[in-house]
This record gives sequence, C-alpha cells and structure tokens, in this order.
Amino acid sequence: MSTSKTLFLQDSASPLMEQLMYFHDHTLTISIIIMVLVGQMLISMLLNKFTHRFLMEGQLMETVWTIIPAIVLISIALPSLRLLYILDEIYSPLITVKVIGHQWYWSYEYSDYKNFEFDSYMIPIKELSESNFRLLEVDTRMIVPFNTQIRVIVTSSDVIHSWAVPSLGLKIDATPGRLNQTNFNINRTGLFFGQCSEICGANHSSMPIVIEAVPTETFIEWMNSQ
Repeated sequence: MSTSKTLFLQDSASPLMEQLMYFHDHTLTISIIIMVLVGQMLISMLLNKFTHRFLMEGQLMETVWTIIPAIVLISIALPSLRLLYILDEIYSPLITVKVIGHQWYWSYEYSDYKNFEFDSYMIPIKELSESNFRLLEVDTRMIVPFNTQIRVIVTSSDVIHSWAVPSLGLKIDATPGRLNQTNFNINRTGLFFGQCSEICGANHSSMPIVIEAVPTETFIEWMNSQ
C-alpha cells in the first residue's frame, strides 16, 4: 500500500507486477546512462575551447549517433512487446470474478459459485476502527485464493471507471456496454488496496478496492458460508 513516504513502486504481489518492475528498472537504467553521458558531453563542450574544422562533414559521427539511438530503442521495445503479450494472455483461469463499476461503489459476482454477488462500499470515516485505513477500507472485500489463476471481467453500469490495484499490476477500464478482461495470480496472502483510476464524478475518490488473498481452504469455507 502506498503511503506519504513511498518514493518507489509498491512491493510486488504477483508475477505480472514483478515483470513490470523489472521493465521499469531496465528502462530507468538506460535513461540514467543516457542522461549521464549527454550531461558529461555538454559540460565538456562548455568548459573547453576546442573546435573541429570538419564538424559539418562528420559522416562517421552522424552514422554513429543514428545507429546507437536505434539500438537503444530496440533494447526497450523488445522487452516492452514481450511484457504486453504476457499481460494480455489468459492462462486457464480457475476462478472468474465479474466486477461492475457504479457511481460510486463496486459490485462483484462470483458466477462460478452459485452466482454469488455483493456490493462493496467505502466505510465512512466516522465508522472506521483503529485498524482501518482512511478512504481505503470497504465493508465487503473481494476474497480470492492465492497461488490461483483468477480472471476478472470488468464493466460499468453508468460511466467509465477504472479498476486498479497497483501491487498486483492491475489497471483495466470499466466501460459501459463492454466487457474487458484480465487475469492475475497473487503469490502471497494479505490485503491489497486499490482505487478507481478514472475520474468518474463527484465521489470518484470514494471507490476503493480491497482484495483479500487467503488459502484455498479458507476461500472454500467463506463461499460455503454465503
């Protein structure tokens, strides 16, 4: 979960988020190297008085500064394309959950289990307990088993919303009249917080998302109790 002191990405809780973090570090490293080299060249040019009589006819130099950026762009594009393919691939999901965005709450449907469904509202500040997080806690959490492939089908009943959980690498638009889908696999138990990431009206900030990852036995017991 992000706090006021968080400077970096949230800790990864899924293989997809791990891949996103690797790509972020890869791209950031390349960007830093380019900034350092360009900065060093600019400083050296400003601090010396050397001139090059044939600078306007430097065919070799022009060739080099065309090829090197092309190589750099390819080294960024190939991992990016691979990651896009991984994010869009659906790997034989064991559970499907339908998420519907409303102004201003989320509803969840477990169609694989007795068509069980519920609404998830943000807990008002006056009703929070000491262990709850302000503007992030909900009255009913989305509970899923960890180490299980989960497919999420997302839509909206009114305006465009966005269902996003940063620690899982999830962000998918909830569009009226359209079903979007994605998948994830949580690799540890715990609570994972998210929020609507598309400005959807006056109470846009009152649409938190809480996913609780539990062992499979606990998930089955929870479903049987509904």
